[in-house]
Amino acid sequence: MKVAVAGCCHGALDKMYETLELLQRRHNVRPDLLLCCGDFQAVRNEADLRCMAVPAKYRHMQTFYRYYSGEKKAPVLTVFIGGNHEASNHLQELPYGGWVAPNIYYLGYAGVVRFRGVRIGGISGIFKSHDYRKGHFECPPYNQQTIRSAYHVRNIEVFKLKQLKRPIDIFMSHDWPRSIYHYGNKKQLLKMKSFFRQEVESNTLGSPAASELLQHLKPTYWFSAHLHVKFAAFMQHETNSKEELPKATKFLALDKCLPHRDFLQQIIDVEHDPNAGDSLEYDAEWIAVLKATNSLVNVTQSSWNMPEQNGLHAKWDYSVTEEAIKEVLEELNHDLKIPCNFTLTAACYDPSKPQRNMEPVHTINPQTTEFCAQFGLTDINDRIQQAKEERSGRGECEEEEEEMDSTGSAEEPSEYNTDNSGLSSFNPDEIMLDEEEGGDEDLSTCSVDPSPDHPHEFSTSFSDIRIMPDSMVVSSDDATDSNNEELEKSGGSKQGEGKSPTERSLKRIGGDENGNSGVKKIKRRNQAIYAAEDEDKTD
Repeated sequence: MKVAVAGCCHGALDKMYETLELLQRRHNVRPDLLLCCGDFQAVRNEADLRCMAVPAKYRHMQTFYRYYSGEKKAPVLTVFIGGNHEASNHLQELPYGGWVAPNIYYLGYAGVVRFRGVRIGGISGIFKSHDYRKGHFECPPYNQQTIRSAYHVRNIEVFKLKQLKRPIDIFMSHDWPRSIYHYGNKKQLLKMKSFFRQEVESNTLGSPAASELLQHLKPTYWFSAHLHVKFAAFMQHETNSKEELPKATKFLALDKCLPHRDFLQQIIDVEHDPNAGDSLEYDAEWIAVLKATNSLVNVTQSSWNMPEQNGLHAKWDYSVTEEAIKEVLEELNHDLKIPCNFTLTAACYDPSKPQRNMEPVHTINPQTTEFCAQFGLTDINDRIQQAKEERSGRGECEEEEEEMDSTGSAEEPSEYNTDNSGLSSFNPDEIMLDEEEGGDEDLSTCSVDPSPDHPHEFSTSFSDIRIMPDSMVVSSDDATDSNNEELEKSGGSKQGEGKSPTERSLKRIGGDENGNSGVKKIKRRNQAIYAAEDEDKTD
């Protein structure tokens, strides 16, 4: 079957689906499935915009609301993960996944589903070490810390995915797995994004948690987005025994949604089960893992480690047996079809009646309630609501939570010794919020349209086969060029070339002699997707 893969679409669903329809008319190519690797922006109304972690002037309604209201329907089954620019309050309603609109399915914080026999997994958000070991405690209305921490990857999701034993065909993450750039054409990557050089050579660009999953899951395909540059890599994995067959992963990082000529090169042919139906299905092993790990659910800000074989835990292996998988199948009467139970849970944006003062509320989604009841799982949002009511009943105030800085300074050290979400490089193409500021940010809902992109050429051929070491550590001496010279030239961001990272200051601008800023400084990456074309030219 044909699978189309998109990078960050930033709410431009009309453009994305029109591109697919254009492909069909011009090239007679019709994808059976569309995957989106984050920054989907399922924004239903003005309140959702207030929950999206971008500066206020970049908040724009875009076109998702038309699909949410039923005015339009996605012409192809669409499955997506969350990124770091999302309506977090909306996606939080579906921690285990669910329909955000008819024919558009969100995988949840982490998830695995099947379509025509193809096993598709993903993990939402980006990595930040200071939030990695916390529970999912955030809920709307968010403060300046939780609006960001809400989309940070948590160790429990990685732990769940690491319990999987059966092969994964396709996996999606928003940020890149750390070290993946050592298995593709680094020379061309750094030519397009010279400001990545320091992190590439020090092996700190990307998510260590995603690298851990890549090494464990060994999927046939891994797709990422986030850095708004195309990059292909091919990684041959180590085998654990002589009996184990060699496995390799084809990695592709995607730019944001592009004109049809590039989109055509982001469609892959995937082997599928010709006898399988056309419905999206639950994955029995994943459901069994959710049931097995349900006792580990945490909705507090307290940091904790997942069980491991270190003498401190009575149980550390939560992988499931064939018997447990069989029990799930029997519970479902061997009918794994995901019910089409989409429900409106918020008012839809009405262009004729704007409501700029609409406030976000914490919502329990009926899809999640039904899912948890069916499989005996904890409804995370219900647990959060109960915890809030208990604190309120005890007369405890929320000020400590509201004022808590998401820096993790009072926490135990993370199991990862660096704090990198793939965002620490200066990238003039992307918005990056200042993690140290934001208390005075205006949460009103005005913004500008995204700018158009320019067409590129790209080949998804995969050469440069290397063996992935267990440690995932590659020294700067190994930051050599690969032989994959087919990676396309990017039309984006040349303003950083020719300057060292130290020459491009990331410090606050303006302010007094003590460094106090009079004007809030926003670090930018991928700014082109938010700013209008004329603003782009002068920024």
